[in-house]
Amino acid sequence: MSTAHAQSDRRSFPRLKAPLYSRPARLYFGAKQQVLDVSRGGARIYSDEPHAEGSLLELELFLADGSSLECIARVVWTTKLPRGAVARYEVGLAFVEAPPAVLTRLQPLLVSDALDG
Repeated sequence: MSTAHAQSDRRSFPRLKAPLYSRPARLYFGAKQQVLDVSRGGARIYSDEPHAEGSLLELELFLADGSSLECIARVVWTTKLPRGAVARYEVGLAFVEAPPAVLTRLQPLLVSDALDG
């Protein structure tokens, strides 16, 4: 995350490392990308596609037990990664539509150690 993002961080919930992967919802053949961190309010993901700030993404989140969840998130920021990185972009997301069942399923992942600051 860039310095500007770190300095202007006004999150309501701490972000935690979690064993999650994501891909656009209903894209059954696309590669899953690692979720860098997640909270009850949003996530930071890798993406090979550029996403405009403010746009909405339908995401499928894959949990370690093999199950998946769908939610809608708003793109808060996008950072282009250097050539040779694991993906082309790093994307900050805020959940806009995460049904209570999704948050309930994510809750066990959100009780691990908080990321260093």
